Amino acid sequence: MRVYLSRWVCRDVETNLARLRAEGDEAGEQCDLVVFPESFLHGYTRQLDPLRARQVFAELSAAHPAVLYVFGSLSEARRNRMTVWRGGLEVAAYDKVHLFAPNGARELWQPGERYVAVEWGGVTVGLVNCNDLRFPEQCRTLKLQAQCTLFVAVAWWPWRRDHVWRTLLSARAIENAAWCLGCCVAASDWEGEMFAGAGNYVFDPHGEPVRTADDRTYTLDLERIAPPLVDPIADYREVRETVVLPA
Repeated sequence: MRVYLSRWVCRDVETNLARLRAEGDEAGEQCDLVVFPESFLHGYTRQLDPLRARQVFAELSAAHPAVLYVFGSLSEARRNRMTVWRGGLEVAAYDKVHLFAPNGARELWQPGERYVAVEWGGVTVGLVNCNDLRFPEQCRTLKLQAQCTLFVAVAWWPWRRDHVWRTLLSARAIENAAWCLGCCVAASDWEGEMFAGAGNYVFDPHGEPVRTADDRTYTLDLERIAPPLVDPIADYREVRETVVLPA
C-alpha cells in the first residue's frame, strides 16, 4: 500500500483550498491512501463553510475513485469532524471524542459519541483525532470490536511535544498489533494563529518506524509482516472487577 501523509502548512482559507486541489490531485496519482491533518483548511479560529470544502473533497475523490481520502477534520455542526471519501462520496465521518481543553476546544466543539472504523480493500481503518491518542481505550476498542489493522491519526500537535505524539503513535501500534499512521499539521503561517507542528510518522504493528525518502509517501508491506508476539485479540481477557486493598 502506498500512503501519502501531507506536510501541510495552514495559511488563509482561500490559499488552503487552492493548495488542497493541487496537492490532493497529485497525491491521488501516486498513492492508495491520502491523508490530510486536523483542521488543515481553517485551523482552530478561521471560518469556512463546510459545503465549500465538501465540494473539493467530492471532486478530488471522484477524480481518483480507487483512492481512500482522509480529509483531516472540519469544524461542522459544532463538531471537530474527520471525513473519509472514496469515488466522490463520503463513506465515513468521525467526530472527535476527546477534546483538548488547554486549546479551548470545549468552547469550540461538542465531543463525539462514538468511535468509527472504515472497511476498505481488505483493511479496516480506525479513525483517531489528535488528543484521542492519549486514550488507549479508543484504539483498543476499535481493535477488539472492529478488528482494525490500521489506525489513521490526524493532529494539530505542537512541535515542542513531538516526543509525546511520536511515543503514543508507537504505543498504539504495539499494543494493538496494528499499523499506526500519524499526520500532523506542519505549521500555521497565519498572523492570527502562528503554530509549529509535530512530525509525520508511520509505525508497523511491532512499533518499528517506516522510513520515507521524501517525508510524505510511505510504502506499507501489509503481507510481509511477522505475526505479533502477543495477539491483542486472542490473548484478551476482560476483567470488570477492581479491588482496592488497605495499606
